Amino acid sequence: MIKLNLANKLTLARILAVPVIVVLLYFPSKIACLSAMLVFIVASLTDLFDGLIARRMGMVTNFGKFLDPLADKILVGSVLIMLVEMGWVPAWVVIIIIARETTVTGLRAIAADMGMVLAADKYGKLKTVIQILALCPLLLHFEWFGFDPVGIGTFFLYIALVLTVFSGGNYLYKFYKNWLYEENREG
Repeated sequence: MIKLNLANKLTLARILAVPVIVVLLYFPSKIACLSAMLVFIVASLTDLFDGLIARRMGMVTNFGKFLDPLADKILVGSVLIMLVEMGWVPAWVVIIIIARETTVTGLRAIAADMGMVLAADKYGKLKTVIQILALCPLLLHFEWFGFDPVGIGTFFLYIALVLTVFSGGNYLYKFYKNWLYEENREG
């Protein structure tokens, strides 16, 4: 049985926030969208805190190493899919983002099987931050005090898309380079 420490509980809270956001978005109003964005922000912040707590308090676990990136993908992917469902974001953008996430997850699994580690790099972390910055105004959707947040959200979403493709290519390159190194070392 897995004993959950504080860091892992925060990670699970990020996953449990997803149904709340999804339900709020099924009834889009200014208040529902504001509430969905606030839940999304709190859930996103748990990603920062679970990692800090795990490292500083010696709570790093294999379960946490598995669950943390999964929770990120579930949170961001679910919000993106809901925004497509509502017609607020183009599907092709979300397909590219989710394809990259799936590819990187698969590469990490293959690398782990080969005894290699493909750790998150600065581009992947920046991609995540920009995705969060994009999704917050996109979740607000409605005009607020004469300000339409959709334009800024869309701007950041396309920056996130470029970073998504670039960081995905970077992971592919690192995997290929490490794989070649292992092949040459064994041969």
